[in-house]
Amino acid sequence: MGFNNALGRFGEDVAAAHLTELGWAILDRNWRRSFGELDIVAREDDTVVFVEVKTRSSVRFGLPSEAITYEKAGRLRTLALHWLGERRVAAPLVRFDVVSVLRTEDGPQIDHLRGAF
Repeated sequence: MGFNNALGRFGEDVAAAHLTELGWAILDRNWRRSFGELDIVAREDDTVVFVEVKTRSSVRFGLPSEAITYEKAGRLRTLALHWLGERRVAAPLVRFDVVSVLRTEDGPQIDHLRGAF
């Protein structure tokens, strides 16, 4: 496993633990289709939340959340529709969050942006 894959896995594990600590149920992780991947799908009360996780080891190239482009957000919306259709999940509310994880010597720094797009 390369450095970027290991860093990404680390960030996703940190984000999943963060969401679990908030009392959310993790419904799916790393759900893949040919046109993309959903990092985490969770449920907060009556809301299905599609969580994009971005992880960095420094801010030299910007904050992790800055890596989400308009095109990426559109792809995530399309993936979410496919996930909901395949799982046949009836959810009164759907939301897209971003969890940024910055890996530092002092431990991970987490920034959770609710309703990011």
